Amino acid sequence: MAAKTPLEVAQYTAQTGMKKAQNPVSSVLILGFLAGAFIALGFLLDIRVIASAPAEWGSIATFIGAAVFPVGLILVLIGGGELLTGNMMAVPLAAITRKITPASMLKNLLLVTLGNLLGALFVAFFFGHVLGLTADGVYLTKVVDMAGHKLHDSFFQAFISGIGCNWLVALAVWLSYAADTMSGKILGIWFPTMAFVAIGFQHVVANMFLIPAAIFEGHYTWGQYVMNFIPVWLGNLTGGALFVAAAYWMVYLRKTEPVVKSETTAPASAAVSSVEADARGMWSKQA
Repeated sequence: MAAKTPLEVAQYTAQTGMKKAQNPVSSVLILGFLAGAFIALGFLLDIRVIASAPAEWGSIATFIGAAVFPVGLILVLIGGGELLTGNMMAVPLAAITRKITPASMLKNLLLVTLGNLLGALFVAFFFGHVLGLTADGVYLTKVVDMAGHKLHDSFFQAFISGIGCNWLVALAVWLSYAADTMSGKILGIWFPTMAFVAIGFQHVVANMFLIPAAIFEGHYTWGQYVMNFIPVWLGNLTGGALFVAAAYWMVYLRKTEPVVKSETTAPASAAVSSVEADARGMWSKQA
């Protein structure tokens, strides 16, 4: 099978979210550190590629940077990592389907936030500041300019931007879960991720690298960063949990869950098979 149906992806994602919430704290923090570092490296690559692009290139330079940024999410999803924005979709779906408790969901999101922050700060400080990859010249100018655009948004604007970002990033994760091959996963990850970067939406983990990188060079303040972090975190959670997890739960899992658990109706396997057949037919028509 080349790809899962939307119903199968929803079921797989809920199961994955449950497993993520049950990981030991040490594993969550290590994988969170790696994911934060991977996303930061993708952003660092973006900056190093486009910082010296001629002004005449206009949005083409933005497109090129957006095209290389997804390497970070590819490393997370294929190499292994716990990324906050992906977990903001998978773990809430596990909670909605009652595979985990809301407390377990919140604990996982907070631990992954910490792990991602440590990984992103590591790259921003040691590679960006100490090694000098974002410390001077056109690279510093680009970092300061990009960070300034993020910080310029009001609380509400940053929140809405965060929704748009994780609507796309969570869908990138969703598509990677749908694919059964590495090439299919990379394609599924690449295009939605490239889209959010090219549009300019705010990603809480990417900002964990970008804004501190500017701060380490003497620009902006940690207080300004916190006032960006809060609305973007909330917006990313809304985009992943509501616009992806809850939406697909309503369509694919809301009616199937009671049928599977009921002992007074048809056997669970028959019920699930019937729903999967209907969903596969719907999916094939949409493809």
